[in-house]
Amino acid sequence: MATTDREFDARVARLDEVLAGLGRVAVAFSGGVDSTVLLHAAHRVLGERDGVAVIADSPSLPRAELHEAREVAESIGARLVEVRTDEGDDPAYRANAGDRCYFCKAALFRAMESFARSERFPCLAFGEIVDDWSDDRPGARAAREFGVVAPLSAAGFGKEDVRRYAALHGLPVADKPASACLASRIPVGTEVTPERLARVETAEAGLKGLGFRVLRVRHHGTHARVEVGADEEVRAREVSSRIEAVLAEAGFESHELAVYGQL
Repeated sequence: MATTDREFDARVARLDEVLAGLGRVAVAFSGGVDSTVLLHAAHRVLGERDGVAVIADSPSLPRAELHEAREVAESIGARLVEVRTDEGDDPAYRANAGDRCYFCKAALFRAMESFARSERFPCLAFGEIVDDWSDDRPGARAAREFGVVAPLSAAGFGKEDVRRYAALHGLPVADKPASACLASRIPVGTEVTPERLARVETAEAGLKGLGFRVLRVRHHGTHARVEVGADEEVRAREVSSRIEAVLAEAGFESHELAVYGQL
């Protein structure tokens, strides 16, 4: 059921109330729609000094995504702090046993805690929405352990609400497809290494250069599973030779094509 104007307005008012109650907050920022909406609201309610963004810079973050995140924060007028994270040094993260996100988020929150202590930010926040409650999210467990708050879900925001808020405020991510870190392209049980992450990043950057909007390149050794949006499948098959050339440059010897979200 679609959210009514009254329900949406009530959720925005509740979000503003939650943020105002925090006083100062550092937002875990990725440049995706959820964290962008949270950052915009924090900046709007608390101001540039008291509502800031913190982004984790590591090999699992594509350089293009980091560049876009910088541009989004600048468009909001928010301060963006970039911190290096050390999840790649953690054997449990590299093992990729199904709870990789826990160790990744724990590394982010440790880095954010260090920043928060140095600049006296009493609260850390992340962009959880109510839709996330139905999923197994190891990262949310890390957030609870570190005492990281979730203003969007506390205010009842779901995916429809964040998209609506972003469009209402003219945010450049309003229709941005969902994305995830590069490590999510590596199958559970396969070690996460900088070399594998770099291969995926190179392949995805090349394929995005062909105009694909929804894209995942799954790393299966020398074989790649390329996933595109349902409305892009026909075109992908039409340019299969160009896809093959891009993947070969990245170090993949073979590939299969699939629709993102379908098994």
